[in-house]
Amino acid sequence: MTNWHEVDNNAKTWINEAAERIRASFPKTLDIQTKSNPNDLVTNIDKETEQFFIGKINATYPEHKILGEEGYGDKLNKHAGVVWIIDPIDGTMNFIHQQRNFAISIGIYENGVGVIGLIYDVVHNELYHAVKGKGAYLNDKKIPDLEKVPVSNAIVGISPSWVVENKRFDYKLLSNLVKDIRGTRSYGSAALEMAYVATGRIDAYISLRLAPWDIAGGAVIIKELGGLVTTLTGEELDFLTAGPVFVSKPGLHEQILTNYLQPENL
Repeated sequence: MTNWHEVDNNAKTWINEAAERIRASFPKTLDIQTKSNPNDLVTNIDKETEQFFIGKINATYPEHKILGEEGYGDKLNKHAGVVWIIDPIDGTMNFIHQQRNFAISIGIYENGVGVIGLIYDVVHNELYHAVKGKGAYLNDKKIPDLEKVPVSNAIVGISPSWVVENKRFDYKLLSNLVKDIRGTRSYGSAALEMAYVATGRIDAYISLRLAPWDIAGGAVIIKELGGLVTTLTGEELDFLTAGPVFVSKPGLHEQILTNYLQPENL
């Protein structure tokens, strides 16, 4: 049987060690490369950080599987056993241009169910973390359960690219939502935007394409607080494939899903 207390403690130790390594890189010149397009960036620090986690996990838990953004982990087509889902630097463009507004994100799942979630804002030394059934915390302070908020009072995290004409989605659905909410924000890091939903800094977050490592850690935290993490049609995520993601406080999730994300609402 998995000793989840030990796993949680080790994950926190390693995430702190990784953060120290990232902070030490700030004065150095980065090796910056592109992946799927000129704006999809990766650095040597992304790669080295993922390899650091993989080395620690493989040495300590050789039976565990790893799904990592930079591809150094395992190739998975199903969730079986314990799987670590890791984004070594979520918000790489922010990391390169700002040296802030990025995070390390780790979700640890057992047979497809999220058990441990960690999001570490490296620059601000804020660790958002949760163990299933034991509450969610920001550093040592317990985060209160999420409360309902009406659409008219909601602040929603949405990238501007999703409210203009694009190839993935009828932007008018989100444009109508933007007209009715209190405001929008875009931080450039899915992990941090989920952490901000968890702490009430924003009320919901919508993206049309995220990978499992972007959201796996945050999903555990959000669900522990009574929030929802689904597709844009309200379905459960599989945490194996990329796709649209809708994160929200309870109540607001249903309001937005019903009144804005249906084609008939155009």
